[in-house]
Amino acid sequence: MPTLALPAELLDDLNEAQRDAVRAVDGPVAIIAGAGTGKTRVISRRTAFAIASGVVPADQVLVVTFTDKAAGEMMERLRLLGLPGVSARTFHAHALSQLRHFWPMQHDGAAMPEILATKLPILSRIARGLPGHYRFTPAKDLADEIEWAKSRRVVPASYVAAADAAGREPPLPADLFVRAFADYERAKARAGRLDFDDMLIGAVDLLERDPEAADIIRARKRWFSVDEYQDTNPLQQRLLELWADGRPDICVVGDEDQTIYTFTGATSDYLTSFAARHAGTRVIALTENYRSTPEVLDLANRLIARTGRSKVLTATRPSGPRPTVSRHATSEAEVSALAAGIEALLAAGTAPAEVAVLVRTNAQLAPIEAALTRAGIGYRVRGLGFWRRPEIRAAIELVSRAGTGTGEALSDAVRALWATELGYEEGAAAERGEAGERAAALETLASILGDLVATDPAANRDAVLADLRRRAAAEETSTAVGVELATYHRAKGLEWDAVFLPMLEEGSLPIRQAFDDDAALDEERRLLYVGITRARVHLALSWAEQRESRGRESRRRPSRFLDGLVPRPAGAAARSAREPRPRILELPDGFSARPAREDESVLMGALRAWRTERARADAVPAFVVAHDSMLAAIVEVRPTTLAALRRVKGMGPTKLERYGVEILDVVLASAQEVG
Repeated sequence: MPTLALPAELLDDLNEAQRDAVRAVDGPVAIIAGAGTGKTRVISRRTAFAIASGVVPADQVLVVTFTDKAAGEMMERLRLLGLPGVSARTFHAHALSQLRHFWPMQHDGAAMPEILATKLPILSRIARGLPGHYRFTPAKDLADEIEWAKSRRVVPASYVAAADAAGREPPLPADLFVRAFADYERAKARAGRLDFDDMLIGAVDLLERDPEAADIIRARKRWFSVDEYQDTNPLQQRLLELWADGRPDICVVGDEDQTIYTFTGATSDYLTSFAARHAGTRVIALTENYRSTPEVLDLANRLIARTGRSKVLTATRPSGPRPTVSRHATSEAEVSALAAGIEALLAAGTAPAEVAVLVRTNAQLAPIEAALTRAGIGYRVRGLGFWRRPEIRAAIELVSRAGTGTGEALSDAVRALWATELGYEEGAAAERGEAGERAAALETLASILGDLVATDPAANRDAVLADLRRRAAAEETSTAVGVELATYHRAKGLEWDAVFLPMLEEGSLPIRQAFDDDAALDEERRLLYVGITRARVHLALSWAEQRESRGRESRRRPSRFLDGLVPRPAGAAARSAREPRPRILELPDGFSARPAREDESVLMGALRAWRTERARADAVPAFVVAHDSMLAAIVEVRPTTLAALRRVKGMGPTKLERYGVEILDVVLASAQEVG
């Protein structure tokens, strides 16, 4: 068992700001910890320093973390510092322990009800009972709004007034939402369950209404350290106030630029106003970053500078490769280039687990999963994987009922079954929420089915079913190790050697719903900041000029946030009135874009000329040889081998055998011409 280190030893290998934070062990303290600045080390060392210095006994310390995983990691760090008995818990876990202890005393000896793992099963049933098209409201949207209300101790009867005061727009007309909210609370009570919000509400009620219980609880913990304080909601803040009961030993740690959970009621206001609310607060800023290269941090600092603030993170790591911000002609070309970029990193020695692709919503992961599957790159999904989604499992099983057709006829029969049994409608993917993710997943599966029958027009039901099940099995075996796929929210607190941030377009990041809401736009910017600061060495941002939306291709514009990272050159403003905006973003010194426009024009022209000649020779329409989207993907990837060309979407075995060598000759000749 490790022994408790001496106070002086706990200051070793820390920078000056970190030492100041570790030594600040009494009274109110606010540690403003930028991304990658070693806050977990500081929190654990500060806790050990306070105990070793005799400021507080170990059993009276409570370190509050944002997740159970973070609590476990903190406990392990404290154990290695010789402190196995220090409590590190989430707000919910500590509140639950108090409720369980006092519940029988206040409920005639009855045991505490079980906790719901999720609100979604109850809310899904309630949503299906709503009138008209409201029955398609995603249960996740209802759950988020209920969490917002309960974080403010708002009940159904007071919801309308509270929402109006906050300028909050519910996912349903207010009267319908109030009905759904009340139905949820009744259904939960009938089932004899509590949800996670009820844990906090119950603990707050206990401390406010039972002085004897409050005295017992407060006697046990008197020194508090709260991590990720920028994501505290009003209910958690009230609970912290009741635990502390005016005692000064509270340390809060956070970064307002990483506030990404306001949709559930969190706010960074408690962090930014902490010093004003607690007289004598010592505010200590950690700005030396130990995670990322100077090049990655320069991009993050540029993003923050666009908000008008002067916050700057400084790098301690050596210089690394320059981040890239790339434009792609189509979404297919973008994911093809992404897969090629990942393959290049893996070939150069980067471990698969040290590569991540981050997106705004789960639905956006599906085409990336498909591209990596086609490229033979193993991956794992943080959360529910594409092939493990219940609608995808159900859709695959329905293929067995598709009859004896082959090729396109089989595809049509399968889609008809999906429409009847699963409500599949081509092009009907919603913009957000649970329903949108479900529809997008089915559309991706339909696209994979289309690729299968296009590659092998003779494919029958058994062949298609075997291929889909093989892909599903590949995902199961790839979950232990592989490239990490995650949303920005799930990436919080994590880091990788290489990070790819695709789909940075208006409507994707920021999402369309944030366009008219300044607060929501600020949060979208913070999501991108979190994504950028996950990267240690390699960072690639990208967007596509054309992407399928609601069943048809649509033009896309780069995210407004890229404007701050890639400013237009001097004189651009004066030219903008008479010239269209450049399609290629101009990058600041030290950054690179790929590929150059004239290179693209030369290669695309050469490919189209080859396609025309080949179509004439084969006496077939040009699109039979190659669609424009496939040519655009070739332009983006610029394959130099048959193996690389095979990974281009639409390039099945037949096309590869028939046209592969000719296409590579065109690519090579074009490169020599430009060179």
